[in-house]
Amino acid sequence: MDIQGVKDLMNQFDQSSLTEFDLREGNFELYMNKNKTSRQVQTTNNEVATEGPTSVTPSVVETTETIVETVETTVPKTGDIISSPIVGVVYLKPAPDQSAFKDLGDTVKKGETICIIEAMKLLNEITSEFDGTITEILVENEEVVEYGQPLFRIS
Repeated sequence: MDIQGVKDLMNQFDQSSLTEFDLREGNFELYMNKNKTSRQVQTTNNEVATEGPTSVTPSVVETTETIVETVETTVPKTGDIISSPIVGVVYLKPAPDQSAFKDLGDTVKKGETICIIEAMKLLNEITSEFDGTITEILVENEEVVEYGQPLFRIS
């Protein structure tokens, strides 16, 4: 996606009633947020960066140009991806008061439950298709996921 496309998306987002927008296309990622608080983003060196509120101003556009160029030039990550087989709400914990099925860096075996996706009031256990180590968790707990959306990266 070129810079003009990003600027157009930012203008459309600013004029819309949406409060968050997340776009992932290949190595390109764009996240926009109008809320007072924001999600935490995992940076490439495993530090957690908190994004602040976003408003569309010329200074934000200049910053976005730099971010877009940086994102497009990153090296593709390696490992196997576990994708969502259905549309629904993903739960990374078996219950709100319990710990996650699997955390970053945990070892996982093929067939082991790694999350649950709720669809039409049914809880569907999602199991690992691979043996390995969880190197990336690509969704947040209680996030709505689409069919085919990447959930975990396993190396």
